[in-house]
Amino acid sequence: MDLSDLLQTTPAGLYCPAADLYIDPVRAVSRAVITHGHADHARPGHGAVLATPETLDIMRHRLGAERIGRAQALAYGEPLRLDGVELRLVPAGHILGSAQVVLERGGRRAVVSGDYKRSADPTCAPFEVVPADLFVTEATFALPVFRHPPAAAEVGRLLASVEAFPERCHIVGAYSLGKAQRVLRLLRQAGYDTRVWVHGAIANINAIYQAYGQDFGDTAALTEADKADLTGAIALVPPGAGVDAIVRRATEPIYAMASGWMRVRARARQRGVELPLVISDHADWPELVRTVDEMPGEVWITHGREDALQRHLDLRARQARTLSLAGYGDEDEG
Repeated sequence: MDLSDLLQTTPAGLYCPAADLYIDPVRAVSRAVITHGHADHARPGHGAVLATPETLDIMRHRLGAERIGRAQALAYGEPLRLDGVELRLVPAGHILGSAQVVLERGGRRAVVSGDYKRSADPTCAPFEVVPADLFVTEATFALPVFRHPPAAAEVGRLLASVEAFPERCHIVGAYSLGKAQRVLRLLRQAGYDTRVWVHGAIANINAIYQAYGQDFGDTAALTEADKADLTGAIALVPPGAGVDAIVRRATEPIYAMASGWMRVRARARQRGVELPLVISDHADWPELVRTVDEMPGEVWITHGREDALQRHLDLRARQARTLSLAGYGDEDEG
């Protein structure tokens, strides 16, 4: 089936010729659909941007309203006609507002998933399966070794450590957009109602999530904490921020990190992580395999460990290709 009018690869990224728009372009373009607010997908300088309301609010905060072009919000499931193409956004389960882009024309359908996961997350709408003639999947954790445990169980390990070492501060490295909010909600769901100290970058994103109904309980700015406050406490910081100077005043802090990459113990050791928490906002190997196996049509694989997923599809005589798209990555390591 010829789907070239619905989706093509270009140096700027995925392009829909029939509607003259790009999806998560890596260069400034006239019309862009943005799947979610992480910086490798949501870039500045486009003439016009279409995204969910949540993603647009995240982009305004991170990029500035003047840098995202003419903004048009599209709610999940709401159809939009563009030059004979019907476009819809459906949940991707990655972070707040994350969406898959569904393109339909003449009885044919292409779905660009962006980043996604299938596991439960109290901070965002769950992934929606949309059977497609062409499905574009990420491959961040597309190796059989990556099998993420339940996130709630990993937070349980964090709380067990807090109970075992009540005099020590647990500093948890968690990406400021998506991961930190998920960890906070999981802590509250586990019954932890004590104040959590948060880095300013996390507090700013929390405010956006709270505007969409998320409740994180008692949190406070890390800069306001003294040594007594941090004794036995949990503090959330972005991985790139390192250990804040005020946190260094804590007594024998334990450094934890929430990331899918914590499955690789060498990475944890390199970063000085004492308590690796395998919590990812990307699909693991079983979720990726399950998803592509549920798709009836062709599969395109992008940004990540493409070879293993390509091999899985080849063994099943599935039509698949690996894309060579530069500019996408995993912000967990930021």
